[in-house]
Amino acid sequence: MELPDLKKITTDKINDPLFQNKNVQLDVLRLDKIHTVISGNKWFKLKYHLDNFNAGNYKGILTFGGAWSNHIVATACACYLQKIKCVGIIRGERPLQFSASLLEAANYEMDLKFISREKYSQKNNNDFLEPIKKEFPGYYIVPEGGAGKHGEKGAGEILHYADGNNYTHIACAIGTGTMFNGIKQAASTGQHILGIIVLKGWKEEDKQEKARLFLNYHFGGYAKYDQTLLDFMNDLFRLTNIPTDFVYTGKLAYAIFDLVKKDQFIPGSKILMIHSGGLQGNSSLQKGSLIF
Repeated sequence: MELPDLKKITTDKINDPLFQNKNVQLDVLRLDKIHTVISGNKWFKLKYHLDNFNAGNYKGILTFGGAWSNHIVATACACYLQKIKCVGIIRGERPLQFSASLLEAANYEMDLKFISREKYSQKNNNDFLEPIKKEFPGYYIVPEGGAGKHGEKGAGEILHYADGNNYTHIACAIGTGTMFNGIKQAASTGQHILGIIVLKGWKEEDKQEKARLFLNYHFGGYAKYDQTLLDFMNDLFRLTNIPTDFVYTGKLAYAIFDLVKKDQFIPGSKILMIHSGGLQGNSSLQKGSLIF
């Protein structure tokens, strides 16, 4: 297995009567094509963290995530391919049966360390981090989801792989907000950046003219879904042959279609949807739920 191949990125146009009738263009930047595991935005958010590791005298990489974390799997795989020791601090007690994501991370030789949800919520505090640093001295710490300025810097480079100036709007899903922040910083003046929140608890604090958050497309919360969302994802695949996941990109695409129906885009708008990968999350669904 090789590292991600960015030459595989394409920009796919969505041909649907809805967009023709509204005189709106929707293209999808297919970051999901670069790798089967280190997919989508995960590679971009890891890029500069890996550069920092390679430039320093570190023993390994340590990061954080939940039992179904795409970031955990992507980090484990990237480290395995580059022969880097890695540790995953996993939210929650050690389960009797590992999730598909944890099994995959373990197969890539990631050392999984489980902690209570209460302790995990303090992962950004020095009182929590100091014992971790003592237990794993010399390890480079990557924040959950590849967050922080290094992750945002890498995410900003996503726009290098599309003719960004050709679009009036750029839309992405938001979990930690790392990709959203990176794209917002890298976008051209006058472009509108749309963030679709996929979990509860966000407040629309970003009042900048060129950025807007949509809070009502989370389908009940992080990794929550209903049959309406699954049906939409299947219909989208039939239409475009583009697979989405129910945690991030399915909700993103659903939101864009819904906003176009509600005339939230003026005629002539050109939207670029960032497909951030993460398709392995669908493995938690009941078999047969999706047609892809």
